[in-house]
Amino acid sequence: MPSANALHSRLRAIAAAIVALVLSCAMVLANVDLDRMERLALSRHGPNTAETVVRWRALISEISTLGETEKVERVNSFFNNLVRWRTDIEVWRQNDYWATPLETMARREGDCEDFSIAKYMTLLLAGVDVGKMRVTYVKAQIGGAYSNATEAHMVLAYYPTPSADPLILDNMISEVRPASRRPDLTPVFGFNSQGLWVGGAAAPATRDPGARLSRWRDLLQRMAADGLG
Repeated sequence: MPSANALHSRLRAIAAAIVALVLSCAMVLANVDLDRMERLALSRHGPNTAETVVRWRALISEISTLGETEKVERVNSFFNNLVRWRTDIEVWRQNDYWATPLETMARREGDCEDFSIAKYMTLLLAGVDVGKMRVTYVKAQIGGAYSNATEAHMVLAYYPTPSADPLILDNMISEVRPASRRPDLTPVFGFNSQGLWVGGAAAPATRDPGARLSRWRDLLQRMAADGLG
């Protein structure tokens, strides 16, 4: 288990990475081609993945007219049921790999970052305002209620209003719960295309968090190649 300082440093590094992704979502969604994604799913990954993408697209269509709380619950359930948690080393033979939603649906395996990215992008496609979502790094308590051990973890937080108790989409549990019912999670950083939040702050810490994050262009390029740009 890493020390508290090491954990905080890792969270900062990972947090910087997610900013690059979320700051680019508006640009990405301007050029969505889900027909292309479906064709690539078949040619790259075979009929099973193509069928998964068909079901994913049907989900987006089905929930587009629903209330946002139901959208959140349906998307959380879709990916929690589809994808098995595994580390990047196990899936990609790399210490830290950010999978596109198509790659996650093809492998049906991924870590907490992959779950959160896929859910975030799906909710954006389903019409949820980016300002209501924060991709959030947390320190997750492990080992029971009396344990002091924590590990770095990512969830997606949905805020019905700016000051609301957010709903937490988490791959570790199937139920979407408000943050007030997740005492095992301590927020460290949260992001969307409007800024970066530290801890549970109501106002963003910066309006320009992505200025030095060019190393994540590779992920954005892969997303664009998949039809999300």
